[in-house]
Amino acid sequence: MNIHKEGYPSLIGFFTGGLIVVTVSYLFTSPMVWSIVLIVLSIVFLFLLNFFRNPNRELVQVDETKIMCPADGKVVVIEKTVEDEYFKKERIQVSIFMSPLNVHVNRNPISGSISYYKYHPGAFHKAWEPKASSENERTTIVYKSEKGEILMRQIAGALARRIVCYLDKGKSIAQGDDMGFIKLGSRVDLFLPLDATINVEIGQKVMGNIDTIAQW
Repeated sequence: MNIHKEGYPSLIGFFTGGLIVVTVSYLFTSPMVWSIVLIVLSIVFLFLLNFFRNPNRELVQVDETKIMCPADGKVVVIEKTVEDEYFKKERIQVSIFMSPLNVHVNRNPISGSISYYKYHPGAFHKAWEPKASSENERTTIVYKSEKGEILMRQIAGALARRIVCYLDKGKSIAQGDDMGFIKLGSRVDLFLPLDATINVEIGQKVMGNIDTIAQW
């Protein structure tokens, strides 16, 4: 199992702390208590390993006609809405909810450059709530290609407490490359041109770098 680089500090810290707890419980408690502690900590460690997994999803071929899925999860929103931070006009919003069991690596949906980037501190409402898009901690990224611009938001959820983004304004990027990571439950919003052809449906489970969200 490949582990994402964002997971190593958490895994090493938890393993070190867990080893200390297991040793202390072995020395100063009953065998039953020690066994329970060992089992609980092992389950949590396996959960963390699963959470920080990074499956090999390298694109075989970049396709400039497609807007690829940037995250694993379930499509919870497909609607026309006014995007009021950057475009300030109507776009098609597609939102993907990422549960704690999903892969939490975020990937570039298209190739091109970054024309806008902004980090917003905020609240930690449940990621599937509509107000999460405008009130939660989030980053806003605008990708620019020869075909146009799309906006993507990484949104923290009720459990997420850290959004990682590797991009910045002016940076050139390639479709399918890692662009960030969100720890625990979270959401990704895409704001697409009105003439884009949407290839997913509400409730559909999607996978980053596997499914096509839309086509130009």
